[in-house]
Amino acid sequence: MEVQSSNNDGGHSSFSSLRVYLNSLSSTPSRLARRAISVSTSSDEMSRLRAIPGEHMRRTLRWYDLIGLGIGGMVGAGVFVTTGRASRLYAGPSIVVSYAIAGLCALLSAFCYTEFAVHLPVAGGAFSYIRTTFGEFPAFFTGANLVMDYVMSNAAVSRSFTAYLGTAFGISTSKWRFVVSGLPDGFNEIDPVAVLVVLAITVIICCSTRESSKVNMIMTAFHIAFILFVIVMGFLKGDSKNLTSPAKPEHHPSGFFPFGAAGVFNGAAMVYLSYIGYDAVSTMAEEVQNPVKDIPVGVSGSVAIVTVLYCLMAVSMSMLLPYDLIDPEAPFSAAFRGSNGWEWVTKVVGIGASFGILTSLLVAMLGQARYMCVIGRSRVVPAWFAKIHHRTSTPVNASSFLGIFTAVLALFTDLNVLLNLVSIGTLFVFYMVANALIFRRYVPVEPTKPWPTLYFLTLFSVTSLVFTLIWKLAPQGKVKAFMLGASAVVSIAIVLVFHFVVPQANKPELWGVPFMPWTPCVSIFLNIFLLGSLDAPSYVRFGFFSGLIVLVYLFYGVHASSDAEANGSFGVKDGQVLKELIEV
Repeated sequence: MEVQSSNNDGGHSSFSSLRVYLNSLSSTPSRLARRAISVSTSSDEMSRLRAIPGEHMRRTLRWYDLIGLGIGGMVGAGVFVTTGRASRLYAGPSIVVSYAIAGLCALLSAFCYTEFAVHLPVAGGAFSYIRTTFGEFPAFFTGANLVMDYVMSNAAVSRSFTAYLGTAFGISTSKWRFVVSGLPDGFNEIDPVAVLVVLAITVIICCSTRESSKVNMIMTAFHIAFILFVIVMGFLKGDSKNLTSPAKPEHHPSGFFPFGAAGVFNGAAMVYLSYIGYDAVSTMAEEVQNPVKDIPVGVSGSVAIVTVLYCLMAVSMSMLLPYDLIDPEAPFSAAFRGSNGWEWVTKVVGIGASFGILTSLLVAMLGQARYMCVIGRSRVVPAWFAKIHHRTSTPVNASSFLGIFTAVLALFTDLNVLLNLVSIGTLFVFYMVANALIFRRYVPVEPTKPWPTLYFLTLFSVTSLVFTLIWKLAPQGKVKAFMLGASAVVSIAIVLVFHFVVPQANKPELWGVPFMPWTPCVSIFLNIFLLGSLDAPSYVRFGFFSGLIVLVYLFYGVHASSDAEANGSFGVKDGQVLKELIEV
């Protein structure tokens, strides 16, 4: 029997006293069985939003705001490094093809987010999408990992701002930071500039989403102007011969595709991470004036524009230097640093990268706060995080808490320590959203026979994993080529069988991903392939944080959501969601 205590408002709480809480723990298995895979509908999510007392987020954003936020979130300083590293180590001049392939794959993945965001325009992003398909615990597990990734990534990005700012003004990074001898290595270099940047952006996103969008627009315009400047300088100073001839042909292969198709795809896998950031736009869906029209244009448009910019940057860099002379850490700066009369361009690169850092940081911090806000609405974390300020109409509690947490990490944690913690959670979320879209399309709202779809998702994931392991571990040769071909044929056959045997149960009425189920399947494969490229320590850290998330759910989340269910917080009816979306 479950033991609960009435609070002052007449509801029930498992946390009213230590005795009640300890008794509630004995009910964990039954509550877990009831709540862990409990699925809410799109109508439930929208109704719950309106049922929460207090202010709601204002619908002030249009498609051009979303394009600006998407570009700002994707085009950070990392592209200045990723382009050089992928070209030097993997693709050579064909890095432009790698960026085009990665851009296409990012667009396919963005389609998955777009369909969900159009039909479920709430701030929860991937958390809400997975909650309406796979249930509460998978959603919390995925969403909490993503929030942790956001916080770690934002702390890392804010520390890199100090380095690029130093480059822009010709000041060593050591002048901006100071060392505390009593702290361990990796945590002893204090960076007050990073803290000030994080806190300033926290204040901006707490004040107004609309004003945040305007600030992002201004900084993104400056950043794109600097990128276009670097591209033009590369075309003016570059030489088309560098697109086919290395500096030392006796040591490095020649041609536009010096490393063949394998090099192009390896390069695409590396530069794909430069497209991460468009997912944060989906968390703004609750603040978009016309979700049906604005979200598809905003998300897809930002990915398309960024793909063009990245391809132009890749061509420009490849013309500046032969690929075997490119500095993998600072390709553009190094290309101009040794040229008489062109050293000033390195400072321009530093200024442009600084603007890129600020825009990506602002968009990511907007996104992380909205994820936390909606997780708070579900009650698996304290509802305090779901509070919307009455004057600013922003999730001020979630924004402030995560902003301060990010600032503390940015203050003393080394960049390399932070970077090793990011990426895996984001790729895992992309993987889950693609799976959730297929589940949503092919399983009825009242799932009576979900097993064919679940079997398909499992089999396709396994074959994608086999392909990835062969690609990464098998030695080069005909045997590897045969195994890769065989696994690819099996994967395609599985999709074909599913496509012709299992009919779609829920076709979208507003906007839908084309070429189902092929589009999300490409996204599933790509994210598994990229997850396979991460190192073992990344998985150890992912396992550690995942374990903490499971403990939080077992000792708090499942009991809090059970209380909310008992108090009737999840039971508000609303059958007008689709009509309201169309009328917006």
